[in-house]
Amino acid sequence: MVKEMFIKENIILAMAGLKSNKMRSLLTMLGIIIGIASVIGVVSVGNAMTESVTSSMSSMGATNITVNVQEKSATNTKSTATQSNASGKNSTNSYQSGSNGAQSNASTKNSTSGSPNANKGTQTGSSGSSASVGGVLGSGVRPQGSSNAGRQGKASSTTKDTDLMTMEQVNTLQENFSDKISAVSINESGASGKVKNETTYANINTIGTNVGYRDVKNIQMKEGRYLAQNDIDGVKNVAVVSDKLVTKIFGSNIDPIDQQIKVYTSNAIFTYTVVGVYTYKASGGNRTTSDENLSTDLYIPITVAKKAATNKNYQTFTIKPKDSVDVSTFTTELSTYLSNLYVKNPKFEASASNMESMLESRTTMMNTVAMAISGIAGISLLVGGIGVMNIMLVSVTERTREIGTRKALGAKSSHIKMQFIVESIIICSIGGILGIILGLGLGTIGSKAMGFVNTVSPLVIIISFTFSMFIGVFFGYYPAKKAAELDPIEALRYE
Repeated sequence: MVKEMFIKENIILAMAGLKSNKMRSLLTMLGIIIGIASVIGVVSVGNAMTESVTSSMSSMGATNITVNVQEKSATNTKSTATQSNASGKNSTNSYQSGSNGAQSNASTKNSTSGSPNANKGTQTGSSGSSASVGGVLGSGVRPQGSSNAGRQGKASSTTKDTDLMTMEQVNTLQENFSDKISAVSINESGASGKVKNETTYANINTIGTNVGYRDVKNIQMKEGRYLAQNDIDGVKNVAVVSDKLVTKIFGSNIDPIDQQIKVYTSNAIFTYTVVGVYTYKASGGNRTTSDENLSTDLYIPITVAKKAATNKNYQTFTIKPKDSVDVSTFTTELSTYLSNLYVKNPKFEASASNMESMLESRTTMMNTVAMAISGIAGISLLVGGIGVMNIMLVSVTERTREIGTRKALGAKSSHIKMQFIVESIIICSIGGILGIILGLGLGTIGSKAMGFVNTVSPLVIIISFTFSMFIGVFFGYYPAKKAAELDPIEALRYE
């Protein structure tokens, strides 16, 4: 009880001392406030950034596997040429055939026509393309004098259609790994444009997709349906639009399903029939984009998009493994399969990769950067602690006679030491609380300014407050020890 009363008395004395020197107390706390606020702010923004990146990559499919066709490195090209010469055959295009030349020709013919083989119901979910084209063909009217030049993008300046994977090869891959593959996505980037009505417009990016694209990209339907197999086989001018577009173009009183929309691009107008509405999810920079300037995706059949593409085969596609599959092991299996498929191609190779390792390394990197910046910000805590020690030494000097009087009246050295340590702890604790409040505010402002959702870590707050109290003990100990060691007679003589 006596000890509790003693501590309470020291707290009261410390608070009285702070009130009597308000400006000095505030300046003493300033270093602690800035230090704690810096750490909290940096960690908050770092956590928000990390969670945003993790969320974005997860929504894109952190466990998805991307298959990509690219040019071989000089070393691989030389190795392939040696193998080709040793075989004594000109096998430039032999990799294209899943089993023989007739299959390859049939596949190329089917791909060139822009529609998959009708005898396989799963084909549409089994391929993909990253080649970007300047526009996509709907039931569009091209303005007079416009040209196709510049509209159709290429995968690479040296890439030939025969270097890419055919629909048949992708379907064969899916069949060979049917026990491990949940869905395969294809997409063909189209033109950016505007969907207009009499009074307003909505910005859109046209993307040609297949049925599997929805599962791989986790698209949530709000009304109607997603693209069906018969839409793709029939090369139908149908579209799936976002709820944001529906709100702007149709409002709340018109059912958008089966309504026609016109897409105005820089050199053409395309007409599509709306068959479905998906729920828009903001990501990345779009988090801070106003609805007026927001650009959402408009999905059309891949076969419609392919009508405007230079390459009719596929350079890249995305595979969604089944939940029970080990992604890393499966990626290795696919890489081996693709290497064998392209082993005789002298210039190109196909590879498989996933974002799991990329996500882990990026998260680790961002956490390391946040910790490094927090460490730098923590230097201000050290400076603040030194400031506290200096002010406490000044306080000891100013209160020398008071210390002498207390000792003369029977106060022990331990009592004097405790009095000044408690005062130092209170200064740092108040500074820590103010710093936490300021840091949370800065973290919220910084996160919103960068387009991230602010996240507060209770652990960081607890650690910061505890650390501020530790600073009070550490930097208050020397002044308290000096005060406790004062000789009462000399202290009473001090002027």
